[in-house]
Amino acid sequence: MSRIGIKPIEIPQGVEVIIEKNNFVTVKGPKGELKQKFVEDMKITKEENKIIVERPTNNKKHKSLHGLTRTLISNMIEGVTKGFEKKLELVGVGYRAQKQGKKLVMGLGFSHPVEMEDPEGITTEVPNQTEIIVKGIDKQLVGNYAAKIRAWREPEPYKGKGIRYAGEVIRRKEGKTGK
Repeated sequence: MSRIGIKPIEIPQGVEVIIEKNNFVTVKGPKGELKQKFVEDMKITKEENKIIVERPTNNKKHKSLHGLTRTLISNMIEGVTKGFEKKLELVGVGYRAQKQGKKLVMGLGFSHPVEMEDPEGITTEVPNQTEIIVKGIDKQLVGNYAAKIRAWREPEPYKGKGIRYAGEVIRRKEGKTGK
């Protein structure tokens, strides 16, 4: 049995979950609304204030989809209640970030500033010049946008310069030595 898939999902107060035919799930909460279609093989049922995900057979495909479906629904509920956030740190001389309206403007050592517009449903905050916080209700969109920001200057192993996730450990290498 899937250890994660068999756990029922608690629906907190103030969250409305609608399960339509063809496993189209809509979750409404205080922070917004998320919709997603799941594989039709999985059986998603709502009982009182719990959601239960069941699989039809024990073949490999259904076993792998069981835990995934449950986790995705759980993330939707968590997103509309608490939301998700990723923190990024800019490390390096002259690496700076600032917010201009809906644009994130970063100086990353290029000859020009890097400008990124916040996608729909995502907000970025810049508490200081070397920190960026990406917030939203969809976990996948938050992680994807944070990865796009990080891709501009991934941390390098010699000096550790670049954009890194908060708490990320960069394995450092020793430089070449002289004669």
